[in-house]
Amino acid sequence: MFKEKVKSLLDKALEENTSLFLIDFSIGGDNTIRVILDGDEGVNLQDCMDVSRAIEHNLDREEQDFSLEVTSAGATSPLELPRQYKKNIGRKLMVRTAGEELEGNLTHATEDSITLEWKAREPKPIGKGKVTVQKKRDIAFSDIHQAKVIIKF
Repeated sequence: MFKEKVKSLLDKALEENTSLFLIDFSIGGDNTIRVILDGDEGVNLQDCMDVSRAIEHNLDREEQDFSLEVTSAGATSPLELPRQYKKNIGRKLMVRTAGEELEGNLTHATEDSITLEWKAREPKPIGKGKVTVQKKRDIAFSDIHQAKVIIKF
């Protein structure tokens, strides 16, 4: 009952700000509510505060004691949802599949797959030396074990 009420309040808060979306939601045995958000334009402190208030102000601590933590998905957090990939088009990703680890620029994302592009040095087809070639790979979400944005400073 408590979890359903919290989830309903969370859903309502997300309906009010449609650029935000839920990455994870859990309630621990000690009634610790954890909400992790992401957004099409990122998540700022005000977004977290708004969602927190929407939940907290509609629950009665006299009825049920709880603690509430609303955070954004960190910059180094693995990407979980197709919507996160779409917002990161143009950025460099590290993608791990069953057989390999690839680094490349995310150039396309659908509901089912992503497209990575990168440059690689390969032996020349004829003669000695190497040549730089443009590589491109479509990867289905079902094949991705982990994907992270590579942060450049």
